[in-house]
Amino acid sequence: MPVMDPNARPKQLGSPAVASLIKVGSRLNTKLYRLTGGRLGKNWRIGAAMRKPVPVCLLTTTGRKSGEPRTAPLIFLETDSSFVVVASQGGLPKHPAWYLNLVENPDVTIQVGKEIHELRARTASDTERDELWPQLVDLYADFDTYAAWTDRKIPVVICEPR
Repeated sequence: MPVMDPNARPKQLGSPAVASLIKVGSRLNTKLYRLTGGRLGKNWRIGAAMRKPVPVCLLTTTGRKSGEPRTAPLIFLETDSSFVVVASQGGLPKHPAWYLNLVENPDVTIQVGKEIHELRARTASDTERDELWPQLVDLYADFDTYAAWTDRKIPVVICEPR
């Protein structure tokens, strides 16, 4: 595990302008993904993924306040019977809204390409997280960087068939 140093996180990444840009980018990615059945928007090519693109799914939760569907494009790891996502939010000090939503209502869907899976999400136990974390970092090395930028324990979420 990396040594935590929240001061190493570039300050501009926490600005409202960057947050707005991320929201717009996520919405655009979600629309393109849905429109093309995942042909566009299926790979993340930022940071550590510039040379080694990583797969993206669409995770849909139920808004804990609105009750409306909320979709986030996320890097994922597929295991034999589940999908694993990481609530890193780029190492910000707070959990992403989608994570708070699924804690409140664990019934989610994940779209991979044209396939939509109805799943139940749960936060990985410490043992499961310890087992999955190296695989997730191998998939996308920036997860370790994000963990070093925050004092929160970044949740690993396992989404399993209902």
